Amino acid sequence: MEKHYLKKLAKNGFSVIPCAENKAPIGVWKKYQTESRTPEQIESLTSPKFGIVTGYNNLEVIDVDCKVLSSLKEQKDFWDEFLGFLNDNIDEFDKKFVVKKTLNKGYHILYRCKSLKGNTKIATLKGMKEALIESRGIGGMVIAYDETLSKINYHQIKEISEEDREILWSCARTYNYVVDIPIEPKKETKEYLETEITCWDDFNQKTDIFEIIGIDFQIVANHNKKYIIKRHGATSPHSGYVYKEDNRMYLFSTGTCYPHEKQITPFIAYAWKNHNGNFSETAKDLYQKGFGSRLKSKIKELKQSIEIQEETKIKIEDLVFPIDIFPTDIQKYLIECNSKLDSSIEYMGCSLLWLISVCIGNSIDVEVKKGWIENVSLWISIVGKAGLGKTPSISNIVFPLIKINAKEIKKYIKESEKFEFYSNLSKKEKEEHNEVFKPMKSQFIANDITLEALVDLHQESDNAVGVFKDELAGWLKDMNKYREGSDLEFWLSTWSGKSVNLNRLSRKGSFVEKPFIPILGGIQPSIFNTFYTDENKDNGFMDRMLLCYPDLKIDYYNENEISEDILKWYNEIIISLYDTVKSAIKRDEDGDIIPLTYKFNQEAKIEWMRMFNEMTDIQNNEEENEYLKSMFPKQKSYIPRFACLIHVFNGFFIEGGNSLLISKESILKAEKLSKYFVATAKKIKINSVDVSKLKNTIGQNKGKSEKEKLFEIWKSNNLFNRSETAELLGVSRMSINRWIKEFEKM
Repeated sequence: MEKHYLKKLAKNGFSVIPCAENKAPIGVWKKYQTESRTPEQIESLTSPKFGIVTGYNNLEVIDVDCKVLSSLKEQKDFWDEFLGFLNDNIDEFDKKFVVKKTLNKGYHILYRCKSLKGNTKIATLKGMKEALIESRGIGGMVIAYDETLSKINYHQIKEISEEDREILWSCARTYNYVVDIPIEPKKETKEYLETEITCWDDFNQKTDIFEIIGIDFQIVANHNKKYIIKRHGATSPHSGYVYKEDNRMYLFSTGTCYPHEKQITPFIAYAWKNHNGNFSETAKDLYQKGFGSRLKSKIKELKQSIEIQEETKIKIEDLVFPIDIFPTDIQKYLIECNSKLDSSIEYMGCSLLWLISVCIGNSIDVEVKKGWIENVSLWISIVGKAGLGKTPSISNIVFPLIKINAKEIKKYIKESEKFEFYSNLSKKEKEEHNEVFKPMKSQFIANDITLEALVDLHQESDNAVGVFKDELAGWLKDMNKYREGSDLEFWLSTWSGKSVNLNRLSRKGSFVEKPFIPILGGIQPSIFNTFYTDENKDNGFMDRMLLCYPDLKIDYYNENEISEDILKWYNEIIISLYDTVKSAIKRDEDGDIIPLTYKFNQEAKIEWMRMFNEMTDIQNNEEENEYLKSMFPKQKSYIPRFACLIHVFNGFFIEGGNSLLISKESILKAEKLSKYFVATAKKIKINSVDVSKLKNTIGQNKGKSEKEKLFEIWKSNNLFNRSETAELLGVSRMSINRWIKEFEKM
């Protein structure tokens, strides 16, 4: 820099000092931090460089060191963004501030202001030790450079307002990566299984922080790695920023319910917004909303609340459904719902099997032996007459999954609205807006849905899509709606986990490589009987159906109240199961699920071979009813599925219970379950045959009175089913019994 200009600076009140090539001041310069050389003294100085002392005459400099950025493009992009940010927020910026380009990929922003600090690191990037932006103030100095980027030069530096200085510093601070760790509740590792997650970690992963703070702030700038935000009603141009990568907020000053100068995660923001910063209350709130796994210690606390009173306890051995296949605490929950809510143990137990199947999905399969792999999908029909409480019993089990599913649907709708809004923006508007990607459907339970929509849904929710219908009649009737490529063929393939390709005239076609679609629904026995046709017998469709048909009566009003803690405990444990499985799913490079494969241990193999051979003997027995033998081939597939489901579910309740080897205990429980379903199927099939005969007899005697029709039935078989006959004839059971007594006296 020319001597004449340095002397001009001295006249304008700046302290000029000589510097070496390495930018270090030559000689003692402390004196010139409080006074300046005269123009004559400057004339006598000889040095390769000259510096200007900061702090003197209220001079302060913002030093931007772009060489910490790795590439020329990054350096240019950052400087253009930062300079544009300053121009957007400070009125007539280029007329108030001097901007100089240094020789080493940096910039100086110079100004005078009454409020000064010492040398300060303002912004350091993530993973960097050297500052990107720092100040030179009291006790500092900068080298003087020739290249000027602003409309004014050194000698024209003006004193700016404290407000403009604060805006400048605020803009610079937005590039600082704060390394302090957000203070959240501590996770006691020993109380969690490896796959469990705290509610705050789960909430932070699933929640965009703008869902919480959006009502309090607006985005005023969209930078490469952060959003600049401004509090509504704030006089300053911005209040802080949100890191895009970390989904965290940092505020420069107070003025809201959130703390300032701290890293704020979505969990912390939620805590301050809804619970005045009380993390304990926030954790309880989020657990109830389905976030995170439940602490083992908390489960132990709640166990006390599911102790069953002696007068309401039902003996497990008296139950038709083998309830002891489940963990003890789940057994207690089922019994409590039975005694307090009059819910059927059988209906609830079967519904729970379906729920476990949906939770696990394609993430797990079972290797029966080399070359024989089974998935764990189940088809379950809850059979019972109207008014026997099928729906309430099912609801007591599946409600946690229904809640999660509803949440996923709402989330998809909300994200779709955001995507639609973004899609309708102009190209210029999109450049200024945060990019919004097309959301994927995460719904995993379907009810009234077309086959086409089901396939489309499964392409996105690829682990499982559970079909849950209050009434299965419509689903069963749809089996052959299309004769070519029928629904029946589709469903038979999905049961086996074979790929399906839906290709109808009305659509281009959809493909699911590994379908997993468990079925659960209710149906009345009179309707169900109509589906026991020769066609469905031959194709094995009905033998794939696991039937639950207990003998139930309508109960009187029950004054017993179930504990809210028990319902809450069950909700939390099922949500924890679902989240644990979901978080543990592994995928290959193409995004396809890599299932964990369970196998039988040696003891379980021995029991399995025995079961298999016993069923084979029944199939080969010429005296066995042919119609009843058809169920055993499917039970040979179902028993390994049962064993895997039981093993995984029971292991979830045991510390370290994650062995991939299915135990003897699990396969024996699976055998109990199989025998239950075989016995129920026999009951329904025999009942179906009886009903068919009754209908034939009644049809052959049209025009006769109900009593005369009954007489014909009684003559052909006096051990007929009286309840079914009363229903078919439309008379009371008492009338049936009275007429039979009359027949017997004849």
